[in-house]
Amino acid sequence: MSFGYQVLGFGSGAAAAGPYSCSSLIIAGGGGGGCFGGSGGGAGGYRNSYASETSGANSSTETPVTLVPDTTYTVTVGAGGAVAANTDTPAFVGVDSSLAGADITTITSAGGGYGVHNNDGGDGGCGGGGGFGSAFSGGSGTAAQGEDGGSSAPVAGVPGAGGGGASVAGGNNAGSAGGPGGNGLSSSINASATSRSGGGGGASRGTGAGAGGTGGGGAGNAGGSGTVGTVNTGGGGGAGGDPNPSGGIGGAGGKGIVILRMPTANYSGTSSGAETPIVDGTDTILVFNGDGSYTG
Repeated sequence: MSFGYQVLGFGSGAAAAGPYSCSSLIIAGGGGGGCFGGSGGGAGGYRNSYASETSGANSSTETPVTLVPDTTYTVTVGAGGAVAANTDTPAFVGVDSSLAGADITTITSAGGGYGVHNNDGGDGGCGGGGGFGSAFSGGSGTAAQGEDGGSSAPVAGVPGAGGGGASVAGGNNAGSAGGPGGNGLSSSINASATSRSGGGGGASRGTGAGAGGTGGGGAGNAGGSGTVGTVNTGGGGGAGGDPNPSGGIGGAGGKGIVILRMPTANYSGTSSGAETPIVDGTDTILVFNGDGSYTG
């Protein structure tokens, strides 16, 4: 199936003079999932300034940034949060992603909140879910970036709640099953509609687990280790369940991503760390799956 775009070689742009507008999608790393019947990690914060698409927490499209020729802009892509070392500690928050330059206000998306074993979920771009065994609250998402994690109640099977996604809050535990991760958002900034920033699913110790949210959220696993968040989506990690016979550790959060889209007439052709540029209509797109830079 063709999406109507072509790949462009590096350094082929011929930039027009003067400042120009650049749209961006900036997603942080997702939070790690909790262990042993814990909660799902929250997705990485989601900030979108492309076209009229929705930004995180179902907010309005942000204003595109203005870039200046011959100025270098630094791209940072946050890693996913690691898993908990044991039941007494939470997993780790995801790492922030950002676009920075001397002449712009840095655009930062916050890392996803951590999942837990038996405590409140961590705050972040999207909140981690509340843990098992008592009435624990989900972590808070960041305004205009993501939703809160789900809350848990002490029920049979001691399940944890789901982590929040970019568009939907994490699910509360449901009966003896862990709560589902909240869904993410879809963007066509890279010329192909793609969902990202889904929350991780919660898990119980053997009786049920929550699905990961659409957009890379890892599923919980009642009978073993949680699923990792999908790389370069900022998905939250799924929670682990019963430690016997195979683990019960949560899944790590998914790494984030930064995408820049600008008029081809202004594209300089000078970047580092980006994938091969894509041309879609009159625009050129740079996808950063890791740290890099672009010179306007």
